[in-house]
Amino acid sequence: MRSSKISLALILTASLGCIAASSVNAAIINIMPSKDNTLYEYDPAEGDHSNGAGFHFFAGENGMGELRRGVLAFDIAGSVPPGSTITAVSLTMNMSMTPAGALTVELHKLLADWGEGTSHAPMGEGDGAPATPNDATWRHRFFDTIFWTTQGGDFSATVSASQSVGGVGQYTWSSAQMIADVQSWVNNPASNFGWLVLGDESTIATAKRFDTRESASPPVLTIQYISGPRVLPTPRPRPTPAPRPS
Repeated sequence: MRSSKISLALILTASLGCIAASSVNAAIINIMPSKDNTLYEYDPAEGDHSNGAGFHFFAGENGMGELRRGVLAFDIAGSVPPGSTITAVSLTMNMSMTPAGALTVELHKLLADWGEGTSHAPMGEGDGAPATPNDATWRHRFFDTIFWTTQGGDFSATVSASQSVGGVGQYTWSSAQMIADVQSWVNNPASNFGWLVLGDESTIATAKRFDTRESASPPVLTIQYISGPRVLPTPRPRPTPAPRPS
């Protein structure tokens, strides 16, 4: 009878420990981009433009019919423990200027690494500034030595998330595909190149201006995850007391 009670106590202790461990390992974090930039459509008369240190990035087509695409990445490996399971992901960005009404803005997983230099566009930043070393541009992943395979960025055709963006304000992107993207970056940190922000490119004057990590209203990626199971110590059985001499 005594040994049965001890076994039951050990089982209950282990079960409660597992419940406590799973509760402790669940977490929600908010992180800002590790880098962001704009890919300004290449104009031979102006050269390669970028905005690595600017306060804004753009997505869509400006009033002159020139395309703009945003790129941003987050340090997932430095924020989420290895082996974690991602359960929810959302990206909130502040849209601070636009000539257009409600239009769809998509996120696409980038397929190659890219850079953020010291370029800083003047005024509203819509036309960019001459690219500096290691800036991402329309043609370059890292100015001026490494090129995209396809001008305008190498990105997946799969839409990771989409959102209708209207007037100035904050907007949030969230989807099952975003969870899958972040999970893939947890599993394989070397594949984390972030997302490309693709606006409406069907007609002129569709561009949306978003605030960067250098601004007062940076993008925020919210990740909910459960870290890998914690290994609990194996309970040691208590030795059976020796019978007392009568």
